[in-house]
Amino acid sequence: MMRKRTFLQTASALAVGALIGTVQPALAEAPDDLNIAVILSAGIESGWDGTLIDSLERVKNEKPHGLDISWTYTDPLWGDDAGDAMRLFADSGEYDIIWAHSTYSDQVKKMKDEYPGILFVVVGSGNEGLGGNQYWVYKRVHEAGYVLGVMAGKLTKSNTLGVVGTFPADDVNDEINAFFAGARSVNPDIKQKVAFIESWYDPGKASEMTSAQISTGADIIFSLAGNFKPCEEAGIFCFGNFSDNHSYSPSTVVSSALAVWDPDVKWIVDEWWDHKANGTPYGGNTDIVWHGMADGGSNIAPYHALADAVPAEVKAEVENTVAGIKSGALQVPLDTSAPASN
Repeated sequence: MMRKRTFLQTASALAVGALIGTVQPALAEAPDDLNIAVILSAGIESGWDGTLIDSLERVKNEKPHGLDISWTYTDPLWGDDAGDAMRLFADSGEYDIIWAHSTYSDQVKKMKDEYPGILFVVVGSGNEGLGGNQYWVYKRVHEAGYVLGVMAGKLTKSNTLGVVGTFPADDVNDEINAFFAGARSVNPDIKQKVAFIESWYDPGKASEMTSAQISTGADIIFSLAGNFKPCEEAGIFCFGNFSDNHSYSPSTVVSSALAVWDPDVKWIVDEWWDHKANGTPYGGNTDIVWHGMADGGSNIAPYHALADAVPAEVKAEVENTVAGIKSGALQVPLDTSAPASN
């Protein structure tokens, strides 16, 4: 049963509180755990979502600020379904961060002010920078795409390279354009073939588009959409995207452009920690923030079983390109225009 305080009891408590406040300022209690709710857009089998979970696992093991970090992730959700899931997570009172891993700022906009203590994250192109307790994480792997292009430009025999993309979005176009720019930096005779499956994950369409590009003479395919079976059937090399795709096709996937979310996760954790431990207001970004290769935000995958298939001079060119990007000596152009075949 709740007991009401008398006026004298209340006044006495306030006086004691004021006295204590003059002796030592109140400090926010530092948290020791962090619970994250993750809204997935394609599922952990996709490179976009799967690499985030991998990064969460690595950051968890590092225990930033001594935190015990845990998370729950959903099946792929969009639109109202995603918004409903966010609200359920928020209402539960169990989650400190809601990480919506794609274009979800429309859903966050409807509820962020109702839950000022929760840090919301949206990711990639198509979002709106709302500021406050919404943070906007961006992922550009165009520098890694450029490096793969250098490799492809050296390895191709037909001088025709193909790319199978997902959607023609800002953070897809940049990678495709960089791939061809890297290829032309070592081979000016490159011809490019580009197709989009108009989906974030559709293995069937990816296979169809890959086969079509091979039929036009492409002897190396950079697949942002997965499915390397056509490469196996044609006996050509492919490159994977976001995650290390070598295990999916050990005989064809030479390397992959890797999305590494560790610096992004650490940034968000630091922002949440500062808010909880020090009372610092959330300062969500309204402009795009992304971590490049020099910051550990992207990389290329090892050659694995195909190491001997890559000549030593090509490996040296790749290593020099990576070193130049990381040192800042090489600036990879950021071109987000819609790529097309020629």
